[in-house]
Amino acid sequence: MTMVVALTCLTAYLMDAVLGEPKRFHPLVGFGQWASELEQRLHPGEGAGSVLQFALGCLAWCLALAIPLMLLVMVFAIMPAWLDIALALVVLYVCIAPRSLVEHAELVAEALARNDLDAARQACGMMVSRDTQSMNETELCKATIESVLENAHDAVLAPLCWFAIAGWGGAVMFRLSNTLDAMWGYRNTRFNYFGRCAARCDDVLGFITARVTVLLYSLRNGAAIKAALEQGGHWESPNAGPVMAAGAAALNISLGGNARYHGKMKQRPVLGQGPEPTAADIGRALKLVRDAYRALLLLVLIVAVVL
Repeated sequence: MTMVVALTCLTAYLMDAVLGEPKRFHPLVGFGQWASELEQRLHPGEGAGSVLQFALGCLAWCLALAIPLMLLVMVFAIMPAWLDIALALVVLYVCIAPRSLVEHAELVAEALARNDLDAARQACGMMVSRDTQSMNETELCKATIESVLENAHDAVLAPLCWFAIAGWGGAVMFRLSNTLDAMWGYRNTRFNYFGRCAARCDDVLGFITARVTVLLYSLRNGAAIKAALEQGGHWESPNAGPVMAAGAAALNISLGGNARYHGKMKQRPVLGQGPEPTAADIGRALKLVRDAYRALLLLVLIVAVVL
């Protein structure tokens, strides 16, 4: 790892802190539209055989990633070499979203502080895929903190790690793969087979970075590692489980438990330890992930100096 890579990571993080996400058009939104079009064209229908659905899902995943990556390779190829660093910086800036995560979580916390449950439910619904219309305050706090802990990995820590390991291509591949998992990685009738490739690829690409995130959360509380090891494996996702268990333990609160998705109650294991969260714990969770970001950036800088 070079000092240029380390400084690019730091600068992209600072750019997001100052500018936030792109206002007019976010490339990830465009990618989502491209992926949706692919899915509509390639999905053979829910009545098709599982093997055909899986095969076409694999093809869709490959095409969804290949086209943007090829376009970026072409852009880098025609750009003057002295602009490569600037272009890589812009790409990484687009791949991370720490400020957006904070803003969404704070909307929930502020609404709860006003005792405005309707506004809190609406704000929380922008962060999670579960049903929020009938959530009480505790359920809203749980959903928000779970989203903060998991998305700190998906939208910040993992892309930064992959950039440090494999440059802009690593960061882009992870972020696009994670987006496809969020779109297709459901165990329902439509995506159980078609989206399986997207889900498994995201699991593989996020496996190491999720464990790095556990270690970063454990800097606050050593119990985080124990919780990740003992509780994380019971969660549906092999990466989200350890990350959220570690975060919950670091905060000394309990997350998980049953939640309603698309009208159906889903049985989920309890993560962490301690009382259920309150609105004040949303701010504590945001501080935990900010500390994790800074610790990772410091580690990257130290490694660059040593190497």
